[in-house]
Amino acid sequence: MFSIDQLVRKNIASLIPYSSAREEYAGDDGIFLDANENPYNSSVNRYPDPLQVTVKNRISRLKNINPERIFLGNGSDEPIDLLIRAFCEPGGIDNILSIKPTYGMYKVCADINNVEFREVLLREGYQIDLKGIEQKTDAQSKLLFLCSPNNPTSNSMHKDDIIYLLETFHGLVVLDEAYIDFSVQPSLLHEVENYPNLVVLQTFSKAWGMAGIRLGIAFASREIVRVLNKIKYPYNINILTQKFILERLEKENEKKLWVEKILEEREKLRLKLKALDIVDNILPSDANFLMVKFDESRKVFNYLTGKKIIIRDRSHVQLCEGYLRITIGTEDENELLVEALREFVSGQKVLQ
Repeated sequence: MFSIDQLVRKNIASLIPYSSAREEYAGDDGIFLDANENPYNSSVNRYPDPLQVTVKNRISRLKNINPERIFLGNGSDEPIDLLIRAFCEPGGIDNILSIKPTYGMYKVCADINNVEFREVLLREGYQIDLKGIEQKTDAQSKLLFLCSPNNPTSNSMHKDDIIYLLETFHGLVVLDEAYIDFSVQPSLLHEVENYPNLVVLQTFSKAWGMAGIRLGIAFASREIVRVLNKIKYPYNINILTQKFILERLEKENEKKLWVEKILEEREKLRLKLKALDIVDNILPSDANFLMVKFDESRKVFNYLTGKKIIIRDRSHVQLCEGYLRITIGTEDENELLVEALREFVSGQKVLQ
């Protein structure tokens, strides 16, 4: 039987968290003389709700999940870091597992916290190597990070493989679904109710177009959320972000239209790129980007940069050799990209 008490660090379990003024009194009305705030500049002079109750209740309705299962962070990077700090003893005692290649912040956060990070190379089709993960797992393996759809490979992981790991891995399985809105695969969000060792990460940065406000979500058991709330900075989500997100969440239909347009443009761009002689392969995508393999990827990357068309060079990443990552832009931006690539092809033919 899974128990969070067996995983959480002893010093975290016994930690007495900081108690902020806004936790001691959560009302909106009154004369506030408790938190040493400036009484003027009334739009932002008060500390924000440290537990973001109103925002969580709104997200709860949006996602159809209990607000007690929601943790909000400064981007998804904050819950990633907090999970490591809460559950992994540093200095070679505990370890973390993850797939490779994948989102680089899992390893960066592990390195910052001085926790061993073990990587398991993806197998054919960029799917999870279950046997490889089992071989690298030991009694001190506390977290397993999975990204689906995966960055940079753009594919979704097989649901059966994720469920298998949830049932066999003795630590926490952290499933990063930053790109789930662009995938044909359904989210595993509601599996947090069936698997107490599952943490699902989502974000407002991609489909919702709000990367600039830095708001990420971790969905998990009430016990895990309580631990994260215990160790986070008291006012980790500022009042402007909380107000802005509440306004934007009333425009879900606009978000849906954006997703539909991005998916439409993704397919149009894929077909145009496929027709270019310099393109060797395009990976199937469940995300808002395409991974494109070019004959001379570095030359292509430098050429586009010279044209001030900025894409991401992933050609140095293992299993992604020769690939450039292209985010789906507007119709006009995508067309300018294609025109620039056609110019590059013409230039290469002249040189020959």
